[in-house]
Order: sequence, then C-alpha cells, then structure tokens
Amino acid sequence: MEILNHNKNNWEEKVKQHNRWTIPVSSEDIQRAKRNDWSIVVTSTKPVPKEWFPELPGKKVLCLASGGGQQGPILAAAGAEVTVLDISEAQLQQDTLVAERDQLAIRTVLGSMTDLSVFDSESFDLIVHPVSNLYVPEIGKVWEEAFRVLKPGGVLISGFMNPVFYLFDWELEEKGVLQVKHSIPYSELDYSSEEEILRSGIALEFGHTLEAQIQGQIRTGFVIAGFYEDTFGGQKLLDRYTASFIATKAVKPKNGLEFET
Repeated sequence: MEILNHNKNNWEEKVKQHNRWTIPVSSEDIQRAKRNDWSIVVTSTKPVPKEWFPELPGKKVLCLASGGGQQGPILAAAGAEVTVLDISEAQLQQDTLVAERDQLAIRTVLGSMTDLSVFDSESFDLIVHPVSNLYVPEIGKVWEEAFRVLKPGGVLISGFMNPVFYLFDWELEEKGVLQVKHSIPYSELDYSSEEEILRSGIALEFGHTLEAQIQGQIRTGFVIAGFYEDTFGGQKLLDRYTASFIATKAVKPKNGLEFET
C-alpha cells in the first residue's frame, strides 16, 4: 500500500465531511489575533503555552503537516510570516480560504512532513507541528528535516499521540471496556489487511514509541525545553485514566548546548 497516498485521500474526504480539524478559524478569531489575543492547539483541547512562542512579528514560521485553516492563519494574523505544508490539497485550500477572506499573507506548499527539501537549511524561526506524525511509519526523518530547516535558536512545537492510546481493542472501548489488544510500536497493518483498511475508509495510523518521539528529537540535536499532556476532553473512555496526547517544545541550540527557554 502507498501509505502517503492513502492517508492523503483520507484527509481529502475528511474535508468534505467537515471533520473538526478541517474547519477554518473564523474572521472573529483572526481579528482577535491581530490584537494579540490568540491561542492555538497542537493536541486536542489544551492551548500551547504562550511563553513557548517567540515574539511573532516578522518571524518565519512553518506549520508542518498543519493544513486546515487553523494554526497558520492565527499565527499570520499575529504577525508571523507563515508557510503551511500539508499532504492534502483540500486542507491547504482551507488556509488559502482564510488568507483570501481576511487578507492574510500565507504561503501553502503541497508535500510530506518527511521531505522538506523544498526549503533551504535554516529557513525558519519556528515550526508548529500538530498531531500528525501518526500518519507516517518512520518519524526520524521528520525530526531531522525539522532540525535542518530551523535556524539556530529556533523552536519546534510538536503534538503527538501517547502510545498508550494504541494498546486497546477499538470495538470494546466503544462498549466501555478497556482491554489490551495491540503492541507498541503500533501499525494498523499488523492487524488488518490492505483490503480491509481501504474498505473501511479510515486513515492508516502508526503508534510510535515515546523513545522515537522524544529521544528521536534529542538524538537529532534538539533540547527539550517544554512538555505537557492532554486528553480528548472527556470524549474517550481512556480520558478517565490517562492522557492520550503529548506536546513538546524543542529548541535547536545556537552554540553547543546554549539555548533560551
């Protein structure tokens, strides 16, 4: 199965279905952001701490695998020079819609989070990477490419799944039962055939280990400078017991291990 193409098509459908993560922010949200009254999420419900961001006016920001007309337009309205990269054309069109509606300058780029060769090294001051690396089987390249295109002193803000989310039987969870069924790292390909996945219409997901997520960033050269957890806001049974999302702030050191938090 061509994983990227399958997941791209899945997100094209999500836009048609008005999935939560495909609905653009409102003009009212944009006007508030222009007055420096703004927030964004990279997980499910909890806003990213404001102190994690640099002063945005004039900063070059890459919204990585972040189409949908949500994070990019808010950051652009707050003064950043924003580029949004996503594998879904329909998702990028949501950013274009907001840019045209509210007269924002946003560059959109169609591409994969694992290949940022379209960008020069040290091009960005900030990368915002909401929960999305669950759609690629190997995430080492995501961290490597993010590190390369960030300027020294630049910041990577990432959201990703706590792998514990993938342990349980999906059908039983819907019935109120948490029963361990899957192993970590998780791949849907280990439990369903390609035909079953295509027929179901669901995206193909991968539950990466915490070592791949966090140590993967450190191994690439980042210094972890912030961390928090998040839930589905009470929508999932697992919320009663643990968080399903993690967010990290990672810094590309300027010189050696010198960095600012």
